[in-house]
Amino acid sequence: MNGYLPDVPVICQDSVGRCSFIDVLEEAVLVHRPVAVALRDGLCFIDVVVDVVTENGEDYAVFHSHDRVPVTDIAAATRADPHRMARRP
Repeated sequence: MNGYLPDVPVICQDSVGRCSFIDVLEEAVLVHRPVAVALRDGLCFIDVVVDVVTENGEDYAVFHSHDRVPVTDIAAATRADPHRMARRP
């Protein structure tokens, strides 16, 4: 169990490092699978990552249905069941 997405194994950015975490997001772009995302502010949602871009030295994850998010704001991510709902703990 983890503090971000309970009861599912996740990849935590603080554990794997920024570069490896960006690699995980870029892989999600290639496979077009929904991911569960936990932001550092506690918001959790499920969406498809459509791109990872860099602007002015900041990396962003671009999602299909949500606003783009600075990678530094993402605490953890994992493959997702697309039928689960977004939540705030």
